[in-house]
Amino acid sequence: MLTVEQLKEIKALQQVVERNDSIELKLNWDMLENRSEEEQTDFLSYDSGQLVGFLGLYSFGSKIEVCGMVHPEYRRKGIFSRLFQSSHPAMEKARYILLNVPANSKLGKLWLDSITCTYEESEYMMKWEGKVLPDLDGSIYLRPSRKEDIEMKMKLDVACFNFKAEEAKMYNHRLEKDGFQKGFFMIEVEGKTVGKIRIHHDKERSEIYGFAVLPEFQGKGYGRKALQEAVRMEVQRGQSVYLDVQSENEKALSLYTSTGFIKESQQDYYLYSI
Repeated sequence: MLTVEQLKEIKALQQVVERNDSIELKLNWDMLENRSEEEQTDFLSYDSGQLVGFLGLYSFGSKIEVCGMVHPEYRRKGIFSRLFQSSHPAMEKARYILLNVPANSKLGKLWLDSITCTYEESEYMMKWEGKVLPDLDGSIYLRPSRKEDIEMKMKLDVACFNFKAEEAKMYNHRLEKDGFQKGFFMIEVEGKTVGKIRIHHDKERSEIYGFAVLPEFQGKGYGRKALQEAVRMEVQRGQSVYLDVQSENEKALSLYTSTGFIKESQQDYYLYSI
């Protein structure tokens, strides 16, 4: 578990790196702020008490995403490579290891050239820039998640996110344990739960994750209305609203674009084997 002071140091380092490199790092702050005491998922490098390097592991079922950074004044000293090697034991059980690098990070791509990995996929970070949302017609309802919804969440992860059943079980029980379930809303249609959506707040920024609708209820407009309602809730609170989407997911991209989201940045992912 990261201390309050370590979280402040990571945030400060992120701001320095993003400003210097003109990039946007994906450090999954909702996960950083709720780390487990039982696993080592974060690796830090200090020089004279100053945080100069960071690497974080983010587990999604049997998939682990890796992201990190090094202070501009401490590069080309092997800091990130040492952090990466230190993280290997924590990744041994992962089925997939994806290295996350901002698409426009020249130094990140240069480091990737020093190891053996292959390009896997890209993801867009999108921001809502719409002006008006249509009035709800009452056909869908977003309600806060309850403990008994965990079975439906697992079903949605298997049906919509390619999780295996055991992976979905482990993932959702971890979310429950780490306190993430409080950000979930369930999508209801005529009293029946058909989907889910999670909203994470980071000051005036709201990020939408885990948005899914059961296959048999897709193509009926329920997902669009649920997304519009989630955006409406956050905009009314004065929040800026963001979400991620795989670049190859044309169906989701079309939905998000038509709802008022625009592409703001891109993250590239590379498959790595220990």
